[in-house]
Amino acid sequence: MPNYRRLYRSGGSYFFTHVTYQRYPWLCTDLGRHALREAIVAVRQKYPFAIDAFVLLPDHFHCILTLPKSDADYAKRWRLIKLMVTKACGKELALPSEKSTSGERRGEGNLWQRRYWEHAIRDEQDFVNHCEYIHLNPVKHGLVKCPVDWAYSSVHRYLRG
Repeated sequence: MPNYRRLYRSGGSYFFTHVTYQRYPWLCTDLGRHALREAIVAVRQKYPFAIDAFVLLPDHFHCILTLPKSDADYAKRWRLIKLMVTKACGKELALPSEKSTSGERRGEGNLWQRRYWEHAIRDEQDFVNHCEYIHLNPVKHGLVKCPVDWAYSSVHRYLRG
C-alpha cells in the first residue's frame, strides 16, 4: 500500500484538485453545483477556511484554500464536504459507473475519486501561479476561449476586486 505524505501547516494555503469517479461529468449540473456549494457552506461554518480561488469543471475542480492560523486539518474538511455531497445527491444522480471491489469493501460511493491532489503554497509567486492555473483551466480544457466566459470560476471575483 502506498504511503501518502501530506504537508500539514497551520494557517497554510493549499492548492487542491478533486476529480469525479471515472471522470463522470456531473459537477456542473444544477444538482451537483448546488450540493457542493451547500456542503462547502455547512463545513465552513463548523471548520472555518477561506477559498482564495476556485474553478468548477464538469468532472473536477481546483481551488486554493487557506486555513485558520491554529488549524492544519484540511483533510477533515474535504472528507466532510465530499460526504455531504454524496449524501445530498448520490442517489439522485444515479451514475452509471459501478464501484470498484475495493470501493465496495470501503463503503464508498461512486461520485468521487478516492484521493485528491494537494500542494502546499510556498510563497506569493506560487500563489499567483496556481491562481492563474485555476482561472485558465476552462480554456485549457477547451470549454471556453477566455477565462471570463466560464461561469463557475472565481476569476469574476478577481476582476471585480
